[in-house]
Amino acid sequence: MDTLLFAIAQLNPTAGDIAGNTAKLINARNEAAARDAHILVAPECYISGYQVDDLVLLDGFLETVAAAIDELAALTADGGPAVIVGAPRRHEGRIFNSVFVLDEGRVTAIRDKAKLAIGGVFDDPRNFATGEMPGPVMLRGVLIGLPICEDMWHADLVECLDESGAEMLVVPNGSPFEAGKTDQRMMTAVARVSETSMPLMYVNQVGGVDDEVFDGASFCINPGGKIGAYLPCFTESVTTVEAKRGPAGWVFSGPVVKPDEGEQALWRAIALGIRDYTQKNGFERVILGLSGGIDSALVAALAVDALGADRVDAVMMPSPYTSPMSIEDAETLAANLGIRLRRVDIEDAMQSVDTALSPALQKGLGDVAAENLQSRLRGLTLMSISNTEGQMLLTTGNKSEYATGYATLYGDMCGGYAPLLDLWKTEVFALCRWRNANLPQGALGPEGAIIPERIITRPPSAELRPDQKDSDSLPDYSQLDPIMKGLVEDMASTELLISKGHDAPSVRRSAHLLQRAEYKRRQGAPGPKLSARAFYRDRRFPITNRYPLAGEK
Repeated sequence: MDTLLFAIAQLNPTAGDIAGNTAKLINARNEAAARDAHILVAPECYISGYQVDDLVLLDGFLETVAAAIDELAALTADGGPAVIVGAPRRHEGRIFNSVFVLDEGRVTAIRDKAKLAIGGVFDDPRNFATGEMPGPVMLRGVLIGLPICEDMWHADLVECLDESGAEMLVVPNGSPFEAGKTDQRMMTAVARVSETSMPLMYVNQVGGVDDEVFDGASFCINPGGKIGAYLPCFTESVTTVEAKRGPAGWVFSGPVVKPDEGEQALWRAIALGIRDYTQKNGFERVILGLSGGIDSALVAALAVDALGADRVDAVMMPSPYTSPMSIEDAETLAANLGIRLRRVDIEDAMQSVDTALSPALQKGLGDVAAENLQSRLRGLTLMSISNTEGQMLLTTGNKSEYATGYATLYGDMCGGYAPLLDLWKTEVFALCRWRNANLPQGALGPEGAIIPERIITRPPSAELRPDQKDSDSLPDYSQLDPIMKGLVEDMASTELLISKGHDAPSVRRSAHLLQRAEYKRRQGAPGPKLSARAFYRDRRFPITNRYPLAGEK
């Protein structure tokens, strides 16, 4: 056979929904059959969803997965498309991350992941055993190499496939989004193609799973490093790609869609994270506190783009320190977005709590405790509404605040999902300006400048005391964020950052704040991973830790 028609099933599975994922793949196969495709390819661990962590250890889980594989295999007896699909399996007492080839009504081949991912959000060796170096699979008259995700990043494994006679590489993936990762994937794929002269098909999943957002962006690379196909980012699709055999081997050809980059990629990743975390956890609506500040404004805009205005509620909770400007800006934003905004004043509650706690607030850091009471009253209000009406609460803190601990535990950290958890404050400003000038693909919100300019240009403030500014407690964000980025994402020492020209007292204070706030972050809600090292699963430090991060001896 000199021509093969592949169908790339760039789908959005739900972790643990084996029946639902299987049904979706059956629909994709029906669609592929209608287009006369020969082979349907699904992502890594698609049947179980990815990642599923310790779900694979539950009694009966892998048996249910195996039954789904058998169901899919039986369907291929109809002479329609063969199926290449990822799923976990148990074999001889060990669990493998595997890819199954289904054709002629049966499982015709199985290959196991040989290079297990570890580090960052991955800990595959926790539950999966290492597979053997794989050989290619004969399917529809073609020898196909099936490296699984991490396998592609190892030249020796792909070289083994090449030496075993593989004619092309088909790579099922569960690769989460990260800013700049598209280029890394592409360069790695080009390197494997250049080393072997085989074309490569990269099939990635779409969707959100807790802190991970999978961006799809499946692609094909031909010998010479040329792009044969590129699928849309952050979008489910079943896309046909033709493979033709010529004198120099196989070549893929299909649609080429420009990938999302920069702010558009960040925006769409966060919006998809909000949508999937909300819907996959069974919530119809979300709620958030709208302060008139930039963080809550951005979360509101993202939520509307993700879910639609009719599924987003906002609450303004003014205290005696809330400026009329903040109330006005919150009302304008809500009107621009078309969301319901209700007002719950907390002044009376503040007075009651101040009276009850007056003896305690006279001691030590009583002023700070009193400020935090406002945030906790707001958290209490929002959680009470959430419990009563059933919305999921979105928190509005950003990465700069979580890094420094400039957030109140059981206050503004209350909630189920933290959309800005991996977004620095300077990026918050940039993303607001970008959204005012752009309507993202797939967005359900309105066009135009939806975030009032004054929200973007006003000095940031928690408004917990008269004339308060964030800069009273923290360095300017233009100074703070590069320091914190170095400490958190680059794991740089204070000495190295100082040697690069950062202000020494600011660096040491930032490191001190970062270390002190570890216990807060451990109790925070998950949010979408956007960077190389996000809080939540990516960065793991002991709370009880005396290593002098700030450089003190």
